[in-house]
Amino acid sequence: MAEDEELNLEDLNKSSAADGDVAVREEISGGTALDNVNEDEDTEIARTAADLETVFDIPVHVTAVLGKSRMRVSQLLKLGRGAVIELDRKVGEAIDIYVNNRLVARGEVVVVEDRLGVTMTEIIKADRR
Repeated sequence: MAEDEELNLEDLNKSSAADGDVAVREEISGGTALDNVNEDEDTEIARTAADLETVFDIPVHVTAVLGKSRMRVSQLLKLGRGAVIELDRKVGEAIDIYVNNRLVARGEVVVVEDRLGVTMTEIIKADRR
């Protein structure tokens, strides 16, 4: 997301609805118990989004790792302009995406206009400790 874009509560609620987190329902003129349950879910989602609002402005460090390599300092010092370092990944293999040094996703490298970017293809669910 670009730095000049901000996610507001309305966008968060819309994206949750698009992801299937919110039950989509028809309005029934008479009202049912199901309507009350869905309204409670809507209220809970809005409250959760409001609770998260305090952390929206916290900066995080995002790193996309194309691959890794190990070498001795003597080999590193011999590298010059145009040197090629072989990485432990193959062409087309997913790259790792870290947030604050924690693996959170895997993705693919993409070109956006004249810059490189990353498209997330898999979210890594971490074990809660």
